Amino acid sequence: MKRTSTYFPKTGETPQNWRLIDATGQSLGRLARDVAVALQGKDRPTYTPHVLTGDHVVVVNMGQVRVTGHKLLQKTYYRHSGYVGNLKSFILRDMLESHPDRVLQLAVKGMLPRNKLGREMLKRLKVYAGDSHPHQAQLGQLPDRNEG
Repeated sequence: MKRTSTYFPKTGETPQNWRLIDATGQSLGRLARDVAVALQGKDRPTYTPHVLTGDHVVVVNMGQVRVTGHKLLQKTYYRHSGYVGNLKSFILRDMLESHPDRVLQLAVKGMLPRNKLGREMLKRLKVYAGDSHPHQAQLGQLPDRNEG
């Protein structure tokens, strides 16, 4: 009887691709889900939970992302410095005006594993409010791949 074994790719065996995603008109939560899946590599047949098999993701036009319902005025982000009485709160509308890149980073961060691997995945996410980005060389000679 032949024994079959499951193949687990080692670190460095999977190619590190770069993906360009245009956020214009996309829903924030669905965009964050697609980015989290791409960072983890769950859309690949070589997905392995304990190895970094995901891609680098560049998101452009984050300032034009869409949210539904009353989230612009009701969704609240919190930040605390660790000192007593220093809890700061921000609503989504203000965050999208001042730091639209942080909105997606925080949404994706909540969907990634809470360990070293998750922190490494988050470092592979590059978010830009406008159309321009400095990663054209990494994206290579590929046509402009707008996913989603």
